[in-house]
Amino acid sequence: MKSYVFPGDIDPAIMAIGAEPIPYMRTQEFSDIVLESERLLLKLIGCKGGRTIIYTGSGTGAMSAVVENYITTKKKALVIDGGSFGHRWWDLCRYYGVEQIHYEVPFAKDIDYDDLEKTVAEGRPDVFLCQHHETSTGELFDLKRIGTICRKYDVSLVVDVISSFLAEELDMDALGIDIAVTSTQKGLNIPPGLSILFFSERLKDYPFAHHGYYWDFEENFSNLRRGQTPYSPATTLYLQLHARLKQLEAEGGPGKNIADVRHRCEVFRGLCRQYGWDVPAEVPSVAVTGFQTKDQNRTVFRGLIDQYDTFIMPGSVPGFYRVSHMGLQSDEDLRLLAERIHQFESSL
Repeated sequence: MKSYVFPGDIDPAIMAIGAEPIPYMRTQEFSDIVLESERLLLKLIGCKGGRTIIYTGSGTGAMSAVVENYITTKKKALVIDGGSFGHRWWDLCRYYGVEQIHYEVPFAKDIDYDDLEKTVAEGRPDVFLCQHHETSTGELFDLKRIGTICRKYDVSLVVDVISSFLAEELDMDALGIDIAVTSTQKGLNIPPGLSILFFSERLKDYPFAHHGYYWDFEENFSNLRRGQTPYSPATTLYLQLHARLKQLEAEGGPGKNIADVRHRCEVFRGLCRQYGWDVPAEVPSVAVTGFQTKDQNRTVFRGLIDQYDTFIMPGSVPGFYRVSHMGLQSDEDLRLLAERIHQFESSL
């Protein structure tokens, strides 16, 4: 099997951890692993003096936790809805009864930042929710400009960095992000099942709400101070996360991983130009290439699975596909993938 969906093909040494006997987690050894993982994670994202919560759950669970514990303490949120994941912020706020300004961005388009600032100035939200990279379209939003607007109008910034962490340059402190959300199955390139929240030092004494039992921030912080979780963790995933973080530390930080992702992106986008596939994102992230083909019936998607045991991601627009640049990929892998996509498209 060859995977160009998240998390992509995973280092066999990391995968092998999943086949090992599962240790008991209520030990000092497991606590040490959790605490070291927190230290390494904070360093990778540039969050000096911050804290993390590592949940056994998906990224949407972590987003829900943010709304339950933090956003519900605010009077009004502004939500950037630029695709299915931005819409999820909107949906979560609606579900929990949070007043919000719904700022829609057309498919694969960038934000009009002057208009956004006007909306913030007039609407006066006290918290701002967005994606760094809207994974459903491939569009990358400008966190420097967003952070500048938020600081100017004293708005707390919360960002989903699930598909940009370890693919794009990202420094929480420099960007003024209060809470960032990520998960294990994208840039970290290990199996899905853990989600991670990063908290700025600015929120150290914040009076969080208590609107969700499992996701409760204070309960998790209390346990994580000793390197434990309040409920049973996905123990093997914690071990895989720790091993992956140690790999990144040995490489000197996120720089090599980000450079590798960018290289694979550039190779595949060159192939898109060769075969005439448009990349509609105005400012595309290197994390994933979203490209438009002539295929209206997912012939490419099913053909790759049935004939080559290969997976890419279909999109919400007919003929629109996405290829992740995370995980193990060679230039030759990408050349062969593009050739096969072209083969199926040519048969239509």
